[in-house]
Amino acid sequence: MRRAFVIAGGLLLLALSLQFVFAAVGAFTRPAADGSYVLHTVNGSAVIPALTVLTVLLAALARAPGRLIALAALPLGLVILQMLLAAMAKGLTDDAGGSTTVGLIIGGLHAVNGIVAVHVVLGVTRAARRLELSAASPAAGAEPAAGAANNAGVDRPA
Repeated sequence: MRRAFVIAGGLLLLALSLQFVFAAVGAFTRPAADGSYVLHTVNGSAVIPALTVLTVLLAALARAPGRLIALAALPLGLVILQMLLAAMAKGLTDDAGGSTTVGLIIGGLHAVNGIVAVHVVLGVTRAARRLELSAASPAAGAEPAAGAANNAGVDRPA
């Protein structure tokens, strides 16, 4: 289960990274149309939440510490915040439908929140990897076999 937790975290990190690519695709699509951001929207509203739920489930099954399970769930809240920020930025336009300063600031916060989500998932993935490695190594405080210590280049007192 711990390996699956690492893989799910990696897939979530990949999906979040692709989210920036999909935003750029939408921004640079010409002529701009309602469907310009479809990849960004689908990935952000379906793929990332599904992978987050999977990551949380696998963290629990891997018997990760409660704090790590909670951290794995945080991207779900950040996705909800992302949707709210995007809706607010779109809604804060002037009478002619043009951007306003407040709308642009909130749009900028949408990008910052995305960066925060990437860093959270990077931390989760690193912690999952450490958890996996700790399961593979001998218990803390256990005396390694003499051959293992010598093979590792460690001098043992006689």
